Amino acid sequence: MAAPTSAEKTAPPYIEILLVGMNGDLRGKRIPLDKEKKVWDGAVRLPTSTQSLDIWGDDNDDITGLSLTIGDPDGVCIPDRRSLAPMPWAPAGSSQVLSTMHELTGEPSFMDPRGILAAMLKRYEERGLTPVVATELEFYVMQDDWRETGKPRPPERLTYRGEPNGFQLYDMSAVDALDDYLQTVRAWASAQGLPADATAAEFGPGQFEINLLHRADALAAADDCIYLKRIAEQAARKHGLKSTCMAKPYADQAGSGLHVHASVVDRNGDNVLDAKGGDPARLKSVSAGLLNTMRDAQLIFAPFANSYRRFQPGSFAPVDIDWGFGHRGTAVRIPDAHGPAARIEHRVAGADANPYLLLTAILGGMLLGLDGTLDPGPATEPGAAAPEGARKLTHDFLTAVEDFAASPFIRDVFGERYQKLYGDTKRKEAITYLRTVSDFDYRTYLPRI
Repeated sequence: MAAPTSAEKTAPPYIEILLVGMNGDLRGKRIPLDKEKKVWDGAVRLPTSTQSLDIWGDDNDDITGLSLTIGDPDGVCIPDRRSLAPMPWAPAGSSQVLSTMHELTGEPSFMDPRGILAAMLKRYEERGLTPVVATELEFYVMQDDWRETGKPRPPERLTYRGEPNGFQLYDMSAVDALDDYLQTVRAWASAQGLPADATAAEFGPGQFEINLLHRADALAAADDCIYLKRIAEQAARKHGLKSTCMAKPYADQAGSGLHVHASVVDRNGDNVLDAKGGDPARLKSVSAGLLNTMRDAQLIFAPFANSYRRFQPGSFAPVDIDWGFGHRGTAVRIPDAHGPAARIEHRVAGADANPYLLLTAILGGMLLGLDGTLDPGPATEPGAAAPEGARKLTHDFLTAVEDFAASPFIRDVFGERYQKLYGDTKRKEAITYLRTVSDFDYRTYLPRI
């Protein structure tokens, strides 16, 4: 690891005002501290189309009409002071703050993921309810020569003669091998006030999971997750490594998930999902709401072509639309049905999911179960496969796009304009993927056909 240069030590501090894009990417501006007042005055502007950019950074004006077609208008970045946090990797005194895009007329942009989640939370507030959520983020750390080699490879400290040492689930030697990196992640998370809890080695070589504790503010929980992703990336850079939240970076290793735990409290602070020793009717009902909308929202849980490589039989990523008590193979798991910790665990999303859109989709599905009494069908029993006739998650990116685009649930939760924008943008990505002839095609078919 290179020591900081004298220039880096004395570089002037700054503040970054950040917007969350469609794909969970951070975009924004770096402002000198002597101009910081612009941030808090709401005087920082960016084109509203910044939040319509696809995975390649294209605004797709030809299919969205949201950029040059209408003059690529500016929006105003309204900072959320609660998200103000130091940047330990930057010059001393530097900070970052998340913002929400507003139109010049004052209303939040329909494209802003933070604004979309905030609108969902208002629905809960109108019912006197507050979601309490936590996330569990898995990610890979790898050697930093991927640009030269064109593919990832595990950290050398976790290999023998270039080959992975084997599965590393909960292996403390894997944690010890990357202790310097993980210590930096934890120190920076602490500096930013993130409620980071346990760190564990996962199955794949260089794969780790960091749990974030429950928050009675789902917007703050999503902010925590997006900041943790950035910390993992910046810490990897500091240690000469690369981190990735790509859902399936290695074909023969486990994918990375983003699991969400959620409960709901009323105005008295009581958990409305607590079965109190009886039938967990409300837990079953919110589980049914999630199952009934899972295919419609799968594009949110799996937003890229690579995401669908994660849904494989025999892996810890679910392939069935099912639920169960304590069953880690189900799409919706109920870890606890009784007491203050009664909650659901949503296990479908990949680490590549946008946490704001993810929580919006999950809370929208749960709300259907809170507003009515829904039947999730038979549970998947411990040690058993999903019940016969259980619906399946799709393994096809384009199918997920079309399910999303046609869904009344998605239209209600995300709004008709965002449903069209997201669906059209992801359809372009899916079609580009299908049109791309891969090395696999050449290796398999050229010699034989």
